[in-house]
Amino acid sequence: MRLIDENGKQLGIYPTREAYNVAMERGLDLVEVSPDARPPVCRLMDYGKFMYEQSRREREARRVQKQIEIKEIQVRPKTAEHDVGFKLGAARKFLLEGNKIRVRVRFRGREITHADLALDLMRRVAEDLSDVATVEQTPRMEGRSMIMLLTPSVKQPEKQAEQA
Repeated sequence: MRLIDENGKQLGIYPTREAYNVAMERGLDLVEVSPDARPPVCRLMDYGKFMYEQSRREREARRVQKQIEIKEIQVRPKTAEHDVGFKLGAARKFLLEGNKIRVRVRFRGREITHADLALDLMRRVAEDLSDVATVEQTPRMEGRSMIMLLTPSVKQPEKQAEQA
């Protein structure tokens, strides 16, 4: 097997027993890095320390990672203009915070026969929020409601800087 020391320097090709003895002499573990290679590649390392550092890096990456929430606004085809504007204000705030928005138009009773009204409403919402959002998923029917998904646009951080 090909042996690599703790500093990354190649020591050469050793029989398995001899590589194990070299690891014992240095007080390190013999870890097989690439079993499919010819000859297999092994590395001398402190495996416990390696696993600890790897878990620390993963923990740090999770801590820094930003969770994206999906907020939802619901309207009906007969929702008044002022109320739709109020909901758009809330949606704009959510988008500027970096959240995705699911716009849901719910149909009750026979309203479902007027899906074209809901589609017009969805287009208007997308147009009004076009400065801070892009349409990720176009409007589609899902049961007795029509759903559209909006994501914050890439220009969004510049907008926040201007508002600050």
